[in-house]
Amino acid sequence: MTTQPSVLRADARRNRERILEAAVRAFSEKGADVAIDAIAKAAGVGSATLYRHFPTREALVEAAYRNELARVCDSAPELLADNPPDRALRLWMDRFIDYLAAKHGMADALRAAVASGADPFAETLDKLTAAIGSLLHAGTEAGLLRPDVDPLDVGFSLAGISLITSAPAQRERAGRLLDLLLDGLRYGTDR
Repeated sequence: MTTQPSVLRADARRNRERILEAAVRAFSEKGADVAIDAIAKAAGVGSATLYRHFPTREALVEAAYRNELARVCDSAPELLADNPPDRALRLWMDRFIDYLAAKHGMADALRAAVASGADPFAETLDKLTAAIGSLLHAGTEAGLLRPDVDPLDVGFSLAGISLITSAPAQRERAGRLLDLLLDGLRYGTDR
């Protein structure tokens, strides 16, 4: 069981965030078998600090995955506050593609966590649907996006784009495909 971030002291919360960032990088770059001590070192904490927050490798993998998902999903309101809804959606799509690239890099670590009984994906669909839905709703209310689009359809479209453009050299192509998707979401509006 991991410690909940809401009850952590400020220094413990910073340590937890550094550990999670280092874990995503390490699992993405080196795979599931990266040494936990190497993650602690990259985060600038001792192994005991890491294990205090995440007693098992699976707990660390699950928390790293969920943290990245939360960052992407939680960015929707901020993007909407600072941009027109269609622009906010496009910026969010970029973040989501980057998140999927990190998740792709973590695939082996996630498979190992699932094999051990963890379920890092338990809340994924609900969180993504809510984030995409809020962006689509704002765009519809502003008359910038079509009203007949299911958030899941957008999520699956983004996953498809990610599958065919997962290599870093394909990131430019991913951007063009995201632009096409957004154009399709605008189709039929007056703008």
